[in-house]
Amino acid sequence: MMTKNSEWSRTRRDVLGGAAALTAASLLNVKASAADDGRKSQPSPGIMGRTRSGRFKTKDGTEIYFNDWGAGPAIVFSHGWPLSADAFEDQMFFLASRGYRCIAHDRRGHGRSSQPWRGNDMDTYADDLAELMHELDVRKAVIIGHSSGGGEVARYIGRHGTERLRKAVLISAIPPVMLRSDTNPAGTPLMAFDDVRAKVSADRSQFFKDVSLPFYGYNRPGAVVSEGVRSSFWLQGMMAGFPAAYFSIAAFSETDFTADLKKFDIPTLVLHGEFDQMVPISDSALLSSKIIPDARLIVVEGAPHGLCTTHKDRVNAELLAFIG
Repeated sequence: MMTKNSEWSRTRRDVLGGAAALTAASLLNVKASAADDGRKSQPSPGIMGRTRSGRFKTKDGTEIYFNDWGAGPAIVFSHGWPLSADAFEDQMFFLASRGYRCIAHDRRGHGRSSQPWRGNDMDTYADDLAELMHELDVRKAVIIGHSSGGGEVARYIGRHGTERLRKAVLISAIPPVMLRSDTNPAGTPLMAFDDVRAKVSADRSQFFKDVSLPFYGYNRPGAVVSEGVRSSFWLQGMMAGFPAAYFSIAAFSETDFTADLKKFDIPTLVLHGEFDQMVPISDSALLSSKIIPDARLIVVEGAPHGLCTTHKDRVNAELLAFIG
């Protein structure tokens, strides 16, 4: 004999089962609709492919952390100093939501990667990136580098070529070379980088709080300051190990990428903020775009160095249009 409770349980199971079937059917319809609309459709949580994080060991035993979001044509990101893969979260979410596989790693010594004493130089950073591409079997990728990450991208192409790539993007990037010299008279003087080293050594926590202001242009008249963004910058900076925070200064300021830029043989977008106070456009993008064969230069009006955050809508739109 069936009790009222058992009848209710069966009914509840039937209802839940029916709902699950309807949900599954709805998801299939959404997938079909999204496929029809192409990669420019709006985000649809739950149907955007895999989202995972992981680690792998380089040949010298360094553990590199990475995020691997979405499915589709690959886009690989390389972050700036002293940040982590999280600096690109706005771009990664936007593009993964539109049918791309977005990969970003924490450079050795930064973020969630291990903190080796050695290897905080552009050659090793580029080799780590090459190992990441091999580990994740990345092919026909668009590679994007911001700030010192743009230097890493340039050195990667200089050392490993473009076999795994189809396009490149340099955003507020440090190439061709930051340091002032006889051959680069418009560069930044050595004493400025010595001052950065001194402040990192004395109180890097306070320095990261202070430098977040010019990084995002928050020190300019009329700027709307986000304390949340500043806190995120500080947190990412403090996650970097002290050796990387210190030794990377020489890596990004003194490395000459001119020869690397000449080896670019894929379509390249050079994107830079008009009011970049960290990597002045006159000694970076305006020069790099002339050295890289057939590079396309876009200057974002009013944008600071950290434009991937402050001007993310414009940056995302430019990336989507260029990536194709």
